[in-house]
Amino acid sequence: MNITRIGIDLAKSVFQIHGVDRAGKVVAKKQLRRNQMLTYFSKLSPTLIGMEACGSAHYWARELGKMGHDVRLMSPQFVKPYVKSGKNDANDAEAICEAVSRPNMRFVQIKSVEQQVMQAEHRIRARLIKARTALGNEIRGLLGEFGIALPVSLANLRRAIPELLEDAENGLLMDFRRLLKLLGDELRELDDNIKHYDARIAQNAKEDERIKRLLAVEGIGPVVASALVSAVGNGKQFSKGRDMAAWLGLTPNQHSSGGKNRLGHISKRGDKYVRMMLIHGARAALKAAENKTDGRSRWVTGLAKRRNKNIATVALANKNARIAWSILSREETYRVAD
Repeated sequence: MNITRIGIDLAKSVFQIHGVDRAGKVVAKKQLRRNQMLTYFSKLSPTLIGMEACGSAHYWARELGKMGHDVRLMSPQFVKPYVKSGKNDANDAEAICEAVSRPNMRFVQIKSVEQQVMQAEHRIRARLIKARTALGNEIRGLLGEFGIALPVSLANLRRAIPELLEDAENGLLMDFRRLLKLLGDELRELDDNIKHYDARIAQNAKEDERIKRLLAVEGIGPVVASALVSAVGNGKQFSKGRDMAAWLGLTPNQHSSGGKNRLGHISKRGDKYVRMMLIHGARAALKAAENKTDGRSRWVTGLAKRRNKNIATVALANKNARIAWSILSREETYRVAD
C-alpha cells in the first residue's frame, strides 16, 4: 500500500484508521485493536498522520513520532466541518484525514512526558482546591441550620471549628460535635495535600530554567509560571505573543463586517485554568502597582482609573501572556521598563 496520509479516530480499545495515497484515493480503511496499533504503523513507511487532540493523543503522537511518522494533532472543533454525514468512527477518521491535509490548518503542539506530569500536578491541585471550597461551604451551611453564621473565609472557618467544639453553651448536640470534628479533620487533610502540591510546584520552579525566567515578571509566580510551561512548553508553536494571548482567550471577540471593527468581551477560548491563573496573578500585580512608579505600573494604574479594575486586570494578564511568549520562545530575560 502506498499510503501518504492517515487519519486516526482515537478510542480506548478500538481505533479507526483512514488512509489515502498521493492522489487522494482511499487505500486503507480498517479498525485496529489497541495492541495492534504500534505493530501496524511500524510496518509503514514514514507518513503524515492526523489525530484529534483528545485523551491519549499526546501519548500516541510521541510513540508514532518515534517511528519516523509526521504526527499532527488538531482541535476537534476544526475537524468537525470536514465530517460529511452522520457521526461514526469511519466518518470521523475520514474527516481527520482530510483536515490534516489543509495548508491553513492550526495544529496542537505535542506535549512531552515532563509537560504532562507537570500538568497532572496542576489538575490534581485544582481538584483539591475545588473540594476544599465545597467542604467549607458545606460546613457553613450545616452550622447555619443551628443558628451559627460564619463569615465566608476558610481562615475564619479553621479558627471557628475548634472554638465551637469547646463551647459547651452553643446548643450543639454531641452527635453533631462528632460530625463537626470529622469535617474539621477532613478540611485539615485537604489543606495538607494542597500544601504538598504547592511544595512540588515550587521545587519544579527552582529546577526548570524556563520557569525561573518567568518568575521575574510581576504577576507571574511559581504556580502561574509552571502552569504556562506545562501548557505551551517553549511557546514556539505561536508565531507571535498575540497568538498565544488569543489562544488563552485573553483577546476580544470580533464581530466585524463591512469595514467596521466591533470588539466585544474577551473570547475565553483555550485553556481555562491557565487563563484563570494569569488573571489572578495580574490582579495581585495591579494592587501592588499602586505603590510603584515604573512605566508598567503607571500604565496599568492609569488604565484602572480610566476604565475599571477588572478591565485593567485582564489587560495586564494579556500583556503578561505576550511577555511570557517572548521569554519562552526567544529564551530572553525579562527587562523591567522605566
